[in-house]
Amino acid sequence: MTVSTEGQADVRPGPPSDGPAAHDPEAPGTPAPATPAATVAPPAPGTWRSRGGLLLVEAAVAFAAALAMPLLARRLKLNPLDRIAQVSGLAAVQLRFVLLGLVLVGAVLLAMRLRRGRHFDLATRIASAGIAGLASGFVAAGAVIALLGTPWPMFGLNGDTGRLVEWAHAVANGRPSGSAVYPPLPLYTLGYYAEWFHGGNTAYAFKDLQILGAAAFGPLVYLAWRMLLSPVRALAFGLVPAFALIDSYKPYSQTVLALLVPVLVAMVVALRRSGTAGRRPLLLKGAGFGALLGVLFLTYSGWFLWSAAGVLFAALLYFPWRTGPAKGAAFMGAALAAFLVVAGRYLAVMLAEGQTTKDYNFRFDNFTDPAYYLMWRTDMPGKVGDWPPPGEFGGVGLFALVTFVCLGAAIWLGLRKPLVVTIAAMFVSAWVMRMYIASHMYETQTVQLYTRTNNQLLYCGLILCALVAHLVSLRLAERRSGVAEPVAATGAATGAAVRGGFPGREGAVIGALCALLLLLGTASSSVSDRLMPAQDGTYRILPWVSHTVRQQNGRCPKFAPKGVCSKDGDQSWLAYIR
Repeated sequence: MTVSTEGQADVRPGPPSDGPAAHDPEAPGTPAPATPAATVAPPAPGTWRSRGGLLLVEAAVAFAAALAMPLLARRLKLNPLDRIAQVSGLAAVQLRFVLLGLVLVGAVLLAMRLRRGRHFDLATRIASAGIAGLASGFVAAGAVIALLGTPWPMFGLNGDTGRLVEWAHAVANGRPSGSAVYPPLPLYTLGYYAEWFHGGNTAYAFKDLQILGAAAFGPLVYLAWRMLLSPVRALAFGLVPAFALIDSYKPYSQTVLALLVPVLVAMVVALRRSGTAGRRPLLLKGAGFGALLGVLFLTYSGWFLWSAAGVLFAALLYFPWRTGPAKGAAFMGAALAAFLVVAGRYLAVMLAEGQTTKDYNFRFDNFTDPAYYLMWRTDMPGKVGDWPPPGEFGGVGLFALVTFVCLGAAIWLGLRKPLVVTIAAMFVSAWVMRMYIASHMYETQTVQLYTRTNNQLLYCGLILCALVAHLVSLRLAERRSGVAEPVAATGAATGAAVRGGFPGREGAVIGALCALLLLLGTASSSVSDRLMPAQDGTYRILPWVSHTVRQQNGRCPKFAPKGVCSKDGDQSWLAYIR
């Protein structure tokens, strides 16, 4: 974890916890350079100003902001099947998002001006966490608008929704699900949530969990990246790339991927330091990582397969062979033991039956160039021209070129940093697994979900692009510190010297928060718009179907097209599958 510099001293002359001079992500938990004891009162352990207390404050703010957005959207009065109403609804959510976000940014600005910036760090934490929650809350609010007037989840009782609803009802009543290899945690969560809040109706309960799952995405991903980065950097370099994954249809699978990357990186960092760590905290930390990975594995296990080789490479590379191999082995042993306690039974099922489970469903993306991963069009691609889109350089587009250049630049700038090397290894691992499975596709006539690697490749690629900016800003911060220190030693005016070099961090933090607020707001609006009800051959059909399924009381949903509904709903989606 990054360590707060919150204290009694003026934050401006001191080393920052955010902005251009944030701590190195290779060293989470490394304390900031000391300030004079006479001016700094370190927070007492167990108080809300301690590291753990401040993280709890961030978590509370993030989840509160995430829940506020869908709750506000419930008050909107509109027909979600009308395009003008959809646009008005998105604009209304955007307005609330921006106003709440500006309140958070204004609080940071006010904290900078009052009491010599004493609470600037605290305000920055709260604003970063709040914006993370508001962003995913926006997507959840979009799902609320799309499903106004119907109790059904997206897609009604069709497709994956129908299977999950059926399986969750079975496991909640003590019966086996329809698939032994499907991750059990979503099914049990849905089943018991339905028992507690919907009288056992797993279909109606799934609508709630689609909305809540989308809302929780931002806070969870932000908090995961806080294990490695300071608040603004976790928002900019962790959450922003993850927004390429956010989904309100089946939010749990994408959330697992977005969480798995920072958790595995943090584990490799801890492994590297295990050789010099105390034995008790070492074992506790290893068990904590193992238990957390077990929960993620029970939620969605596919990403572990694509990542395994890369993480193994990073673990061997950063294992403390010289400083303490016994402690490193103890750390990994504690992690493995905790993982097996949490997910061992499901792992045994996967190893026994997973080999015989075959995926024979060839969809649109299985017929495209396997080296193209930047967009996954799903099995309902809609109207498509040339695909992949023709690129400028040997058929490769500018976006792919930038991603590969950033991959090389990130390795160049961070070759010795576990943060960079682990993510690059996960990218390469997913790429190799993708090509291996696709190369056997004709022989085996199976898909084995290899197109899902699109998401991991895109996410890791975007993170590496963000890390280039992160590493460059660290180098600039070092240069800025190098200017300030000689001037301070000669007794000259530090502020003037710094102004001659790089601007202060307060402006950088506030500017970054403003930019991130607008970026995440527009991204959230775009993601929400992709799931507004329509019959256009894309996933917009999912919420459309929800408005055409007859309710359990025998009535049609409030906005059913022309007042017509049926037991299974509109089945025109069958013609869209490619």
